[in-house]
Amino acid sequence: MKFTRREPILILIFSIITCGIYTFYWIYQTTDELGAYLVNDNNPALDLILCIVCFPYIIYWMYRTSRQTAEAQEKSGMTRITDNSVLNLILCIFGLSIVAAMIIQSNINEINEKTF
Repeated sequence: MKFTRREPILILIFSIITCGIYTFYWIYQTTDELGAYLVNDNNPALDLILCIVCFPYIIYWMYRTSRQTAEAQEKSGMTRITDNSVLNLILCIFGLSIVAAMIIQSNINEINEKTF
């Protein structure tokens, strides 16, 4: 299973251009891809709805996805596992969830480079 490579800076640019709609697309795709790679019970549609309806859920989602990204790094055989879950949690609490998204995507891109 290959992750879609996305440039972290483009997540920021597309989110600004689309007034945040791209961020929700990215949340759905990332949840789906990590769920398929880790073979877990991620439900991208439910996560997307909860992120839209209950904004504080995004904070939890970013934390959980950061943890899952570290799991994916371990599964791929990377020697340097980067668990940014606490950093991303703090960024989200201070309203910088887009920066946390960029960090998560950067880590996912590293998995792509290592594995595929």
